[in-house]
Amino acid sequence: MTRQARPGRPRHAPGSGAADATPREQILDAAAALFAERGFAATTTRLIAERVGIRQASLYYHFANKDELLIELLTTSVRPSLDAVRRIEALVPARAGAATALYLLALIDVETLTRTPHNIGTLYLLPEIQHERYDAFRAERRELQEAYGRLGARAAAPEVLAGADEQRLGELLLQVTEVVIPIRRAREPGRTDAEAIAASCLRLCGCPESTVEQARAEAAELLAHAGMD
Repeated sequence: MTRQARPGRPRHAPGSGAADATPREQILDAAAALFAERGFAATTTRLIAERVGIRQASLYYHFANKDELLIELLTTSVRPSLDAVRRIEALVPARAGAATALYLLALIDVETLTRTPHNIGTLYLLPEIQHERYDAFRAERRELQEAYGRLGARAAAPEVLAGADEQRLGELLLQVTEVVIPIRRAREPGRTDAEAIAASCLRLCGCPESTVEQARAEAAELLAHAGMD
């Protein structure tokens, strides 16, 4: 007697609403949702596969374990901003445009964190992320922090640098931009929030309001005409 195949569950639609998402993208979206809802420890690959509507073995075709899933999700919250750093430093003069460069980085970084699926940045403080398997992600986040410190030091007023060296300034600026993560828990942040956070980075560096407004205008022009968006 021939065994009749049972109809499978409908595939999970990614949170982005993309109807043509690949199976890999669907798995990542389901994992992000479950990590956010249940926590990392309580989420299993079986639950992720069920959320997508695939067999657990099919999930393992794409990812060896849930650590690989989390690493890729976390990387999507950092790497676009790192790529932007290189373009910003190539476009903006090192000294004369330091405030604009910092403003632009913060703006892009906040918008990157706003787009990450299911606010995955909430998982930055998981104890599991201190394991050596997450070394590459932590190295990229540290590189982003160093970029904030480098740009912040160029833009900062002398009295600010007297109280905080480049490393400490980078730590503070990164924390300012990551305030968008708890904001997302309460509501969906918009462009106004991103601009306010970017401006706060300049104010932390001691920049006067005239510099903040100039940086805002120059960043908008770069986004519009230099392919920075």
